[in-house]
Amino acid sequence: MKTIQLGAAAMVLIMTAALGAQDKPAPAAQEKPAASPAAPRAQLPMKVQLVLSRYQGEKKLSSVPYLMWVIANDHPTRLRMGVKIPVYSGGGMTGSYSYQDVGTNIDCTVVTAPDAMYRVSLTVNDSSIYFPNSTRTGAGIPPPTSETTPPAIRSFTSNFNILLRDGQTGQYTSATDQASGEVLKIDATLNVLR
Repeated sequence: MKTIQLGAAAMVLIMTAALGAQDKPAPAAQEKPAASPAAPRAQLPMKVQLVLSRYQGEKKLSSVPYLMWVIANDHPTRLRMGVKIPVYSGGGMTGSYSYQDVGTNIDCTVVTAPDAMYRVSLTVNDSSIYFPNSTRTGAGIPPPTSETTPPAIRSFTSNFNILLRDGQTGQYTSATDQASGEVLKIDATLNVLR
């Protein structure tokens, strides 16, 4: 009998010890170190120059430079330059004028890239007046007569990314105007300011 009681007592002790072990909190798992956030990119001052040139064959008709100060790895720089042109509508002398925006809009963002390169993102919108009758000049547009052809407003849009080094110039867009046959070229130059 004593042997059975000792066996039962031993079983109670073993079960109590096992239950007590379950109540103890498990050892803390090793926590993985939190991933460190990526180091912020340096904000570098620089200037980006764009030159919009128009050619008729080999002859350069115009060359218009735009210079923008840009902070790399920051918000985009925006340039808006234009004029509202009166556009005649209606018949004869009883018509009226409405106004059309004509000019150049440029958005530019620069981000640092590997190997001392810079990724320049550009959006260029350019609109201008085209006179099919080359004898008409000037910004003021009178009502058309039977001897003249009313002007057209031509537009060009380009959205592109280019890789440039400090001081590098590259020609990244060349497009032919279907109405006039003129070729529009865009040259971009990047300079980091020290």
